[in-house]
Amino acid sequence: MERKEPKRGAVPSLLSMAAVVVVIAGVREAAELLIPFLLAIFIAVICAPSVFWLQKKKIPRWAAVLLVVVVLWCGILGLATLLGSSVNNFTSAMPGYQASLEQGFAKLLAWLNGFGLNVPTASIQEQIDPGAAMRLARGVLTSLGGVLTNTFLIMVTVIFILLEAASFPVKLRTAFGNSDTTMDAFGTFAGGINKYLAIKSLMSLVTGVGVWILLTLVGVDFPVLWGLLAFLLNYVPTIGSIIAAVPAVLLALIQLGGAQGLGGAAGYLVINIAIANFVEPQMMGRGVGLSTLVVFLSLVFWGWVFGPIGMLLSVPLTMTAKIALGTSEKSRWLAIMLGPEVPPESAES
Repeated sequence: MERKEPKRGAVPSLLSMAAVVVVIAGVREAAELLIPFLLAIFIAVICAPSVFWLQKKKIPRWAAVLLVVVVLWCGILGLATLLGSSVNNFTSAMPGYQASLEQGFAKLLAWLNGFGLNVPTASIQEQIDPGAAMRLARGVLTSLGGVLTNTFLIMVTVIFILLEAASFPVKLRTAFGNSDTTMDAFGTFAGGINKYLAIKSLMSLVTGVGVWILLTLVGVDFPVLWGLLAFLLNYVPTIGSIIAAVPAVLLALIQLGGAQGLGGAAGYLVINIAIANFVEPQMMGRGVGLSTLVVFLSLVFWGWVFGPIGMLLSVPLTMTAKIALGTSEKSRWLAIMLGPEVPPESAES
């Protein structure tokens, strides 16, 4: 009786899958250490074009890096100051908003009971906590402030990366034997990141300014805070705009009530959700070379690995994986699957 041997490709495939699982588990455990360095790399990629532009203007490398870092530091400090003062004011006023929200929810249930619906008010109030939305808003704002705790380490790492950036292409050519494929991949990655940030920043700015103007005209408290929150959370694909909308919409309903509150809430939803979840995904999918589905799935995956910062970095990290997969003939099909819709001309050829 002949003995059947296992297929040769089965064992290497299983080993590769096991290695991927082990690496992902290790990365997740080391998230606290890796997040500051990932943010530093992310910021350095953003700042590198400005440093190179200043160097072309005959400014020494150290001076160009110093100038870019000072401007970046001033922006971060200004954002932290504005965010911190707004969060403190909102936190002090939050108990009153939370009580008003719970009272409004109780009135809504009583109103429904008035129509003979026999809504179990007590059991519903036990299962649903309306004040959780305000606590969610405070938690999100606090977590955004917590990112700034590692600012010094991140900025020092950014400085060293930018000082080494000019020699990086030479190191790549030396390490990979002057490989044009490697340089093209690196250029594609840097260009894709810059294009992603340009699209994302434009849409986030439009969303934040629109929310600020709308809530100021309507008369909702803390319009700057909600505009800033909409701007920041819009960098988180798909669900960031929804998280930013919840507290501001509830506050508009609590504070204004009636038709005016509903009008403000509707306007906020149009600006913050319609733009971010209908217009932006189409632009972002074409702009970064990723399908809309992959953008959403990467948000879920990297958010699970790194938490809120993983959501922010989900698209750049997925782009890095896509470029790495595209450099090998064996894995290029995965890179194609991660990309946007293939043009008909490419599909026929």
